[in-house]
Amino acid sequence: MSVWESLAVFAAGIGAGTINTIVGSGTLITFPVLLATGLPPVTANVSNTLGLVPGSLSGAFGYRRELRGQRARVLRLGAVSAVGGLAGAVLLLTLPSESFDTIVPVLIGLALVLVVLQPRLAAALRKRREAASADGADPDGGPALAGGMLLASAYGGYFGAAQGVLYLGLMGLLLREDLQRINAVKNVIAAIVNGIAAVFFLFVAEFDWTAVLLIAAGSTLGGQIGAKVGRRLPPAVLRGVIVAVGTVAIVQMLLR
Repeated sequence: MSVWESLAVFAAGIGAGTINTIVGSGTLITFPVLLATGLPPVTANVSNTLGLVPGSLSGAFGYRRELRGQRARVLRLGAVSAVGGLAGAVLLLTLPSESFDTIVPVLIGLALVLVVLQPRLAAALRKRREAASADGADPDGGPALAGGMLLASAYGGYFGAAQGVLYLGLMGLLLREDLQRINAVKNVIAAIVNGIAAVFFLFVAEFDWTAVLLIAAGSTLGGQIGAKVGRRLPPAVLRGVIVAVGTVAIVQMLLR
């Protein structure tokens, strides 16, 4: 990896750590950059997952005030999500690499649709929460949230783009909580899922240590940026960056 490629990967790590802490979808920044350095798709995905773990932990630490009073919820959802994350990681290495090449452009495309539709989804979720408060729905989401988080985490263990968007959508729909408190839980769950997948990958998968360390350093810094000042950035700007980078990733993978 050249000096310029290393700087690009480090910068992508900062961007991914920042966006992951705010909403998710940071993989749409780091993954195409890793592909551009010449890494094979599966190796790039594994390296990316390993590198983003410190960023997830950094973001969760930055949101520690919003986590107060949610320990039981985090433990319950974290246990379910850990199982899903491990299943997704196993699936990544079980399926042939050709399957990953075919599936990932579709997954990125779906993730981009979620990012673009996020404002409308958020409005619909607010109405759903108001209705839930009126009809006495389970304040912790019940089996519906547990099952949704299991499936979303399996996706996250396989390929994490828009993983955070899925978590925010599910919890926003089924929990009676402020969005910032939901986002704090999302950051912890993402750290758990990425961490479980990372431990598994350390023993059975191929990865690039240079890429891992550069993304880890960048995403750790980005996690703090996202927690402290990222909330002030216009959401439309963040969505625009994510969509642009994700589109480049899809085109690049289709042309490989």
